[in-house]
Amino acid sequence: MQQAPFLSEICETAPDGRAYWLDTADGPRIRAVLWPAENARGTVLMFPGRTEYAEKYAQTAADFAKEGYATFAIDWRGQGLAERLLDNPKIGHVGVFSDYQRDVAALIAAAEHLELPKPWYLIAHSMGGAIGLRALMEGLPVNASVFTGPMWGIILNAAARPAAWAITWASRKLGTSNGLAPGTRQDAYVLTEPFADNTLTTDPDMFEMMRQHLLTHPELSLGGPSLNWLHEALKETLELSRQPSPAVPCITFVGTNERIVDPRRIQSRMACWPDGQLVEIDGAEHEVLMETPAIRASVIRQCVDLFEAHCDRDEQTAPVAC
Repeated sequence: MQQAPFLSEICETAPDGRAYWLDTADGPRIRAVLWPAENARGTVLMFPGRTEYAEKYAQTAADFAKEGYATFAIDWRGQGLAERLLDNPKIGHVGVFSDYQRDVAALIAAAEHLELPKPWYLIAHSMGGAIGLRALMEGLPVNASVFTGPMWGIILNAAARPAAWAITWASRKLGTSNGLAPGTRQDAYVLTEPFADNTLTTDPDMFEMMRQHLLTHPELSLGGPSLNWLHEALKETLELSRQPSPAVPCITFVGTNERIVDPRRIQSRMACWPDGQLVEIDGAEHEVLMETPAIRASVIRQCVDLFEAHCDRDEQTAPVAC
């Protein structure tokens, strides 16, 4: 594997990362960042959300390193420093949602090649939550899983949902599916919206950190999704809702002020997840790992407790229906 750029100057809490280029089976080059841990007793596979990049999770990686866990984070195709898929690099895009599973396969191959300490554990946020759930259903080799604000449904009002299906479907027929989804813009959310009443975090320092990352490295910036991405996301979340939950121990965290992904889909999924627990965090927004220090510390502690409880779990791959 070739070394890739690692943006250490925006990773003050974890500047010792190493980045790698990964080749996917269908061509796009993606990137992964490894934060090692001394005498590691396992590895966290970090699946970020849409618009995100590995370095955003430097603080999380530092927290896990203190607990004895390495972190291996991915830049999905079309975002971060991975290969962008459209002429306009600020539009988030994917051909079909299953393409992200090719990225997962490349990450797992790299983790095996690097002989990352086992057992492995999954942490998946937002869009990464949809990718991660599908990966678990397909046998992702982890002992336990954590989801934060997972995109198992997208918040749309009753009138907008059929319109979104119709518009995104029609765009494919008309050849306009690479355009921005309605109501979105090509500039990054944290660069265009104020901290007050933002939908990501209640912590002003974390919000400012996200802003400074993109101001320092504008090549990381990503705006709204393409019409095609939206169509694929709606289709994938609907298909996932019809599938049984995987028999992998799980904690899912969601803020009580979640306004991006659909909490009802999360509650429905977790109500029938075997060995699963839903933790609702009072007052938190979408990104619980970018929340206040107290919330972050609580989430990390619960993750570590889950990992320790299942460090020697036998493989259980059969899904369990509600």
